[in-house]
Amino acid sequence: MRLGFVALSGVRAHDRELTRLGLTLPGFVDRNRVIASLPSLGLLTLAGLTPAAFDVEYVELPGDVEKADLGAFDAVAISSFSARIKDAYRLAERYRENGVKVILGGLHVSALPAEAMGQADSVVVGEGEPVWPELLADLRAGRLRRVYDARSRSFSLEAAPMPRFELLDAGRYNRLTVQTQRGCPFRCEFCAASLLISPRYQIKPVAKVMAEIHRIKEIVPQPFIEFADDNSFVNKTHARALMRALAEEGVRWFTETDVSVAQDDTLLGLMRDSGCAQVLIGFESPARTGLEGLERHSNWKARQWDHYFDAIRRIQDHGITVNGCFILGLDGTGPESFEQVFEFVRDSGLYEVQVTIQTAFPGTPLYQRLLQKGRLLRPDAWELCTLFDVNFRPTHMTVAELEAGFRGLVTRLYDAEFTRARKRGYHRQARAALRETRRPSTEEDQP
Repeated sequence: MRLGFVALSGVRAHDRELTRLGLTLPGFVDRNRVIASLPSLGLLTLAGLTPAAFDVEYVELPGDVEKADLGAFDAVAISSFSARIKDAYRLAERYRENGVKVILGGLHVSALPAEAMGQADSVVVGEGEPVWPELLADLRAGRLRRVYDARSRSFSLEAAPMPRFELLDAGRYNRLTVQTQRGCPFRCEFCAASLLISPRYQIKPVAKVMAEIHRIKEIVPQPFIEFADDNSFVNKTHARALMRALAEEGVRWFTETDVSVAQDDTLLGLMRDSGCAQVLIGFESPARTGLEGLERHSNWKARQWDHYFDAIRRIQDHGITVNGCFILGLDGTGPESFEQVFEFVRDSGLYEVQVTIQTAFPGTPLYQRLLQKGRLLRPDAWELCTLFDVNFRPTHMTVAELEAGFRGLVTRLYDAEFTRARKRGYHRQARAALRETRRPSTEEDQP
């Protein structure tokens, strides 16, 4: 039986003016282009669970699904972002018209399984690994069920299969992904991943992570690795063990974390020595007002606000660049927030910056709250879930003000001279920090 794993990649903003600006501001789209071009680790992982009796192929469709070559499959598993889920449904319709069985899964499907069921022969809800072997057995027996719901089943990353990296045309990617843990103990209102796919936080054994990196190195001798984690350094003991193992591999890598990593000089040193090129940190707002209530359980992010500048300096003094992420349109913030972000980036010494618009993704507490308050522009406008389009009514400005302010901000942030000046500042500070670490101690330095 021929089984296709089909990923819909590539997301573009619907705001035409923003798209036009993006063409002349490459810094604005760099990180987002990277995200859009990453292979689907979820599909590669399910491929790793698929028995040899299946003839499998991995396919990416970045463009028009109406013109896409469907290939020759008996069944396909399709994964997509919310922003392209309607494309996924149209693709599913084309396959089903040709007699191909269609299985849909992922974040959007887990949020709205009833919607997805109308577009597929079967849907997977929650983590795929616990139900995939059963689904394949049913597929071969001709008794495929409508829903395979993994939410009541437990799955340990100790049993994680080896993703089928060899299915990729590795030359298409500037980085490949590895998951070191799943879930996140923080419960940010806007984040869907931890809540929908993996409601509990767990780590993958270091030996399994390293085995995946070794497999990647068989394909790409000197890979750049992106850790596909919500927050890679929640468990500091696991992180230190992983860094020590990575130090022997000669790879460069990137990940997402939170500002608490700046408090651990030992960990920062291990990260540097193991090849960490950059960390992305969600600062979210340069003003405490925008952070209040963002983390639903303990208001943790708001309590870190006073330490933002110091955290950036400490991390970057170790030779690790920080990509600071900010969200525009947060409740309680108005037109002043655009200038606040610009001033924060200018004054903090950030090496990279990523700005997005608050987006109400289906299945998140944010979506439910805005739906109940009648603040969603269109409840089913999934094509606006790009992080660059507005799909809700802000509290302290109009939709038009948010759109115009965002465009103005990215024009200033990604101006070529401002970007060069920011990076020159980082390199000056890094050299100064290196000189300081090499400075001989004097009697005045002793405790």
